[in-house]
Amino acid sequence: MRLSRRLRHQRVDESLSPTEMSVLGTLARCGSATPGELARKEHVQPPSMTRIVAMLEGKGLVRRDPHPEDRRQVVVSQTEQAEAMLAESRRKRNVWLAQLAEGLTDEEWATLREAAPVLEKLAHL
Repeated sequence: MRLSRRLRHQRVDESLSPTEMSVLGTLARCGSATPGELARKEHVQPPSMTRIVAMLEGKGLVRRDPHPEDRRQVVVSQTEQAEAMLAESRRKRNVWLAQLAEGLTDEEWATLREAAPVLEKLAHL
């Protein structure tokens, strides 16, 4: 948890909340989605997601387009500005983490390699 918290501080845009960054990350990984789908993936209530999407849209990081099959809904997509910001944030975190990792021993690296599949499984449960 401590490492995760420290990684979160390696962001490019400090004006975004962790929740807003998480929504952008979900859009980057999963592609466009309705606000309801995003709410389920992010484990928040739909009205909260509607507010988050509105804030992100106001910052130029997402756009809302008409749903292709249901005119009552919209589909949320990230913008090129969001893609660039996420890429820069990822680069910054990777540099920071690589600097930390330089201090690991070969034995510690081997332990991390063995633990990686388990950690990946836990992240997707």
